[in-house]
Amino acid sequence: MFVSARPSEATILHADLDAFFASVEQRDDPALRGRPVLVGGGVVLAASYEARAYGVRGAMGGAQARRLCPHAVIVPPRMSAYAEASKAVFDVFDRTSPHVEGLSIDEAFLEVSGLRNIAGSPTDIAARLRREVRERVGLPITVGVARTKFLAKVASGVAKPDGLLVVEPDAELDFLHRLSVGKLWGVGPVTEARLRDRGMHTVGDVARYSEAALTALLGTTTGRHLHRLAHNHDPRPVLRRKRRGSIGAQRALGRTPKTSDDIDAALTGLVERVCRRMRRADRRGRTVVLRLRFDDYTRATRSHTLAAPTARTSLVLATVRHLLREVMPRVDRQGLTLIGVAVANLSDEASAQLELPFWNAEARTCADTHSWVDVDPVLDHVRERFGVEAITRGTLLGRSPGVAMPTLPD
Repeated sequence: MFVSARPSEATILHADLDAFFASVEQRDDPALRGRPVLVGGGVVLAASYEARAYGVRGAMGGAQARRLCPHAVIVPPRMSAYAEASKAVFDVFDRTSPHVEGLSIDEAFLEVSGLRNIAGSPTDIAARLRREVRERVGLPITVGVARTKFLAKVASGVAKPDGLLVVEPDAELDFLHRLSVGKLWGVGPVTEARLRDRGMHTVGDVARYSEAALTALLGTTTGRHLHRLAHNHDPRPVLRRKRRGSIGAQRALGRTPKTSDDIDAALTGLVERVCRRMRRADRRGRTVVLRLRFDDYTRATRSHTLAAPTARTSLVLATVRHLLREVMPRVDRQGLTLIGVAVANLSDEASAQLELPFWNAEARTCADTHSWVDVDPVLDHVRERFGVEAITRGTLLGRSPGVAMPTLPD
């Protein structure tokens, strides 16, 4: 049995902009309103709800999206416009509550307990937030309200698009247990298929299984996690934004076959982007992480912890390339649809130790970072003065570096 110190009132808001990139395009071009809009042609970065009605989804290949919705309007991404819209929305969030936890550029949790006397009930606050985002920024936003972060996020997902849903404390489990098992955080296509094979189609079905049974089926971490969520046990508080523990980027590759050069170019572009963000934020990191998604939606993660923190592109790239070699046989068999790179265990640059040589024990090689010419400061200076595309690595010549998605401040 779970013991929780949850409040008696639903005071956590999950605010999530609807089809964010596509909504910005429809806001800025009245001719696009009410029409199916796809942002990005090679890989769909965002799809309006009019396009989603035809089965189009984000990260889908452009060719497949056009087959599903041949009359869709395809527009190139405008990252500066999305970043500006996100800043305006977060200004509304910050005026609404002193407790805002940003999850990404288009969603956040807000804690509104203690504001009743000055701002009204949580429902009133949520309704006003939606109205102010519409009036000030011109975008639709959906808000879910509940006692836990998990349930507030689920509620906003159910209420989309452009909705408001409050889950009252006495209706929590009735609401949650009716939902599809895929609504649980951490349940992707593979896990969902395993649960459904065992007759678990709803969250309520999962809740009827013991923690021991779920861990036996899914492993200790996943089984325990899903057992807790199925009973709405989520004690996490809403925390104000703090310095990131990791900085990363990912790129969807589509389903067309990729050569090793294609993959290496994508990897190089991601590493450059991540390390440039780290240097701008005066951060260094020790743990390099590679994440892959294959054609069958399965995933793989590999990581390596360096001897000392770094923000040097050449060192992180060498590490990631080694991690990729470990899983290349699987890439060759299954195909690769998404690749992600992150650097974790971050520290401030001022407190970072001197970089030490990186020892690759398996390859029996030692790459002394001090023997490499550190071109990063020169590249950063040129890009700051003349633009990101003013200079590039030879690996990326003639290739698209992918789209740099806007992020919350690092």
